[in-house]
Amino acid sequence: MLPTILRRSALTRSLSTSHALLKRKDNDPYPDLGVRHAPQMELDEPYPNLPPIPRPDETIENKRARLVYQSRKRGILETDLLLSTFAKEHLDKFSADELQEYDALLDEPDWDIFYWATNNKPVPAEWKESKVLDMIREHAKNEKKVVLRMPDLGKE
Repeated sequence: MLPTILRRSALTRSLSTSHALLKRKDNDPYPDLGVRHAPQMELDEPYPNLPPIPRPDETIENKRARLVYQSRKRGILETDLLLSTFAKEHLDKFSADELQEYDALLDEPDWDIFYWATNNKPVPAEWKESKVLDMIREHAKNEKKVVLRMPDLGKE
């Protein structure tokens, strides 16, 4: 059993972190992920935006296979499930332009994609006219109430 002072100290830290997450000026209900970083980490934004890797000679078949894989291996289970089931259903029918648009969308942070797709955050101006994001938003509704599971990565 921890001494009372240690338990209170941990509780105080936990409450102050929770308070910082909840006390937002813009009334945004989603946590500010920037407060999770150590104070010595000086970041301009919570998600550093690295440029995508250029792939000038990538064939359309390789691009499609890479996007299927990247749709599933995002790092956040909710986005993995949403995008992997979307990719399985749609990517084989996408044109080169649609694949390029989807590739650019996958460069966005996982939680942003998930919140835009589920209408929990407004879509930024650069994605408002996106046909692909509209398709993902429609897919996220799951109007047929299908139980979703991660598709296999191998060819069927």
